[in-house]
Amino acid sequence: MDALKNIIGWGLNAVQSPRYSRYAAIALLCFDGVLSYVILRKIPYTEIDWEAYMEQVAQYRAGERDYRNIKGGTGPLVYPAGHVYIYNWLYSLTDGGAQREITQAVFWVTYLATLWIAMACYRAAKAPPWIMVLLVLSKRLHSIYLLRFFNDCFSTLLIFGAMYMLQKWQYTLSAVLCSLSIGVKMSSLLYLPAFGLIYVLCTDTAKALRMAMLMVQIQVVLAIPFVVGEGGSLIGYVSRAFELSRAFLWQWTVNWRFVGEEVFSSAAFKYALLAAHAALLLFFLATRWIRPAQRNLIEFIQSPLLRPVDSLEGMRIARRADGAYMLTTLFTCNLIGVLCARSLHYQFYSWIAWTTPFVLWRSGWGPLFVVPVWAAQEYAWNVYPSTKASSAIAVGCMAVQLVGVWFGTGTSTSPKEDQRKEQ
Repeated sequence: MDALKNIIGWGLNAVQSPRYSRYAAIALLCFDGVLSYVILRKIPYTEIDWEAYMEQVAQYRAGERDYRNIKGGTGPLVYPAGHVYIYNWLYSLTDGGAQREITQAVFWVTYLATLWIAMACYRAAKAPPWIMVLLVLSKRLHSIYLLRFFNDCFSTLLIFGAMYMLQKWQYTLSAVLCSLSIGVKMSSLLYLPAFGLIYVLCTDTAKALRMAMLMVQIQVVLAIPFVVGEGGSLIGYVSRAFELSRAFLWQWTVNWRFVGEEVFSSAAFKYALLAAHAALLLFFLATRWIRPAQRNLIEFIQSPLLRPVDSLEGMRIARRADGAYMLTTLFTCNLIGVLCARSLHYQFYSWIAWTTPFVLWRSGWGPLFVVPVWAAQEYAWNVYPSTKASSAIAVGCMAVQLVGVWFGTGTSTSPKEDQRKEQ
């Protein structure tokens, strides 16, 4: 009986203690590698955007440099230049997209690399092993990566690399990877407020501005062939690659179907979401995200932003902004943006699927809260086409996560912060 209790005790400790996270990550990577291979062998590929990407790349390879003239079967090219360069490489690798098995192998590796880096981020934040199990159980996420070939896969890989580098205090490299992610798909812009805040907290305003300039310079370099090349156009590139006025169709939305088409298509609804986005960012900034500075919002604006702190104080702030704080802030910032997005399509699930287990865990409300909410969200994103009920569940799960993480970080933004206060 004692032996059984010891085994059970060891098992509970193994799934709860961060010291076992490395071993759990290796086991989960191996498991998902095999699972993903089985999916590739057993489930047929579904054509959605891949052929359109190849058509657009073919025009680029033929010499077209005006973004306004590059089109495919699903419409015009509406992604930044990094997307073109990646799919141009895939075009060469797969004989113009004809060799689908090679394409699937690339996305298989991309999926496993993203999984490994996501788990590395969790480990750097001292998350328990059991929540990482949820990362390998998503049906929709496997579908996006292995059976659809969306560019969100590469953008997500790069942004997670940027977050991991930030947790390791490699600020310049994190800025490079963040900008490259935006250069593939501008959805990664949702993380920018959190990146900027962490750069200010952990370095100083001057260095944060240098990071911002570095990001801009990378975007300029990526855009050069489409701006200064023969036939290129700055207006054409910016208006297509970073189109903010794009119209969204109610029939394809995953998240706001339950409000009805009339409300969804209205200007009032669009501006209400923008206002909610800004208000939530400001609310979390004032009540949670600036906590490492140990100042209120007014004092924070007056001190780190207008007057540099002394080096000793800066070091103390940087120590308080540890890996758990960074990941909580980054994930929450992205979640706010996704929650307030006017329309989400199925491939956009990759924006939050990797972050959901951690955000739910940070609520502090335990597995009986984490697992059901995760399962409900997974269900909602696997209903096709979306219904009023599934869209309400999708939005509700994101809202619950946001409420949970706010309450869960009420006394600290990091699991270790309370320990430091006691020392």
